[in-house]
Amino acid sequence: MCDFSQLPGYKELKIHQTIAVQTGIMEPYFLCHDGLAKDTTRINGEEYLNFSTYDYLGLNGTERLNNAACEAVRKYGTSASASRLVSGERPPHRELERGLADFYGTEDCLAFVSGHATNIWTISQLLNRNDMIVYDALSHNSIIHGAKMSGAARFSYPHNDYDALERLLSDSRASHKRCLIATEGLFSMDGDLPDLPRLIELKKRFKCFLMVDEAHALGVVGETGHGVAEHFGVDSGDVDIWMGTLSKSMCGCGGYIAGRKPLTEYLKYSAPGFVYSVGMPPAMAATSAEALRILVEEPERAKRIQELGGFFIQEAKRLGLDTGHGQGFAVAPLIVGNSLVAGLLSTAMHKRKVNVLPIIYPAVEDSAARLRFFLSYSHSKEQIAQALAIVAEELPKVRKLATSFSDESASN
Repeated sequence: MCDFSQLPGYKELKIHQTIAVQTGIMEPYFLCHDGLAKDTTRINGEEYLNFSTYDYLGLNGTERLNNAACEAVRKYGTSASASRLVSGERPPHRELERGLADFYGTEDCLAFVSGHATNIWTISQLLNRNDMIVYDALSHNSIIHGAKMSGAARFSYPHNDYDALERLLSDSRASHKRCLIATEGLFSMDGDLPDLPRLIELKKRFKCFLMVDEAHALGVVGETGHGVAEHFGVDSGDVDIWMGTLSKSMCGCGGYIAGRKPLTEYLKYSAPGFVYSVGMPPAMAATSAEALRILVEEPERAKRIQELGGFFIQEAKRLGLDTGHGQGFAVAPLIVGNSLVAGLLSTAMHKRKVNVLPIIYPAVEDSAARLRFFLSYSHSKEQIAQALAIVAEELPKVRKLATSFSDESASN
């Protein structure tokens, strides 16, 4: 009872690791990278094509961002030193929040020190056991756990199935005081968008709050990178809660909530993940504020990432590869349909000096196992074509290898 190695979850982890070793799958996680994670990276002194970076707009390590971080460190040190509620507030925090509020056209914004915690503490603080939360089945872990912590009734609807969502609201909305509909602006596993106009229509008809997680959409979706509202040409004020993270296009760390002033003010004084947590390091806030300015000044960055995403889809389909629901943005899945195949393919790619990670069960259904490519402004079409050509070459080999492993296991 006092031995962590006897935890059921740990035993399951060791079983998976043993199977990976037996089948020749390398441990793809926690690799130590030397230097910047750009279109290429260095692992153990060797250079790899890199498709596992969140540096969507190619801003990480640029002179403007480095200078912004260094200047903030000189002025404010490396730590906010305390919760912002007491003595951790610094000018870069307010600068970042004002910039994000203006970007979304909202009254206010509040930045948290953790993106995952942003969803958890916002959702769990706003709703309770008298309420209901409805979320897309492919919503991020943080949305689901925030819903669990709230104590509200929880419902999920099949991915982007708005007829199912409408039926669910028709059946259950009247039995609950408040209702929150949560979705992602760009789905982190499948690389597709929600039907935002339909969601807005439903939230108005059934008198719900609507929350859109733009962790992967900020800077990537929309003609100038303003996200899914710009993409669909809708009023951003029709979404009650805009959430996003600063660790991707903004090259920092943390998350934010943008919306009406009563929303942010209430969270500022009540959300435990904000009130009782140290403030975001001022240098990180200054860095993300500068990245946001660059995005506004250089909207061509968003256009380029969309061009690269479209090229990825086109080239993959030409090679007979399955891109699933991917719509040609920074998140580009290649579905292989089996977790063993995904692990073997990632290992084969690593041997060919391409860094791209597998997404396997239970993160996705086994039949939806995949390699997930993240595309960056720094990538070239030639690099994408090279990586996809290697996939097309290696995939039949690893499928055959996986079949032999399965046959051997069946015979034993």
